[in-house]
Amino acid sequence: MPLEVKKQDRETSQNLVRRFSRRMKQSGILLSARKSRFFERKKSRQMKKRSALRKEELRKEYEKMEKLGKQTNVKGKFTKRS
Repeated sequence: MPLEVKKQDRETSQNLVRRFSRRMKQSGILLSARKSRFFERKKSRQMKKRSALRKEELRKEYEKMEKLGKQTNVKGKFTKRS
């Protein structure tokens, strides 16, 4: 999907570039190009399980340390999102 920005009457070059940059960000073209820059393999089922188990282990350890008073609560970290 090409993005076309034409210079308007009495528009400076800086404004044209700024308008183009804003449209690029809003369209998501730049974000998708950056994501596809490097090939990333999909995780296998076993790797997903290992990752989930590790996260659960870390969460439990964090909760344990917090109950003992050795860890302060960091908002958003190791908590379930709802």
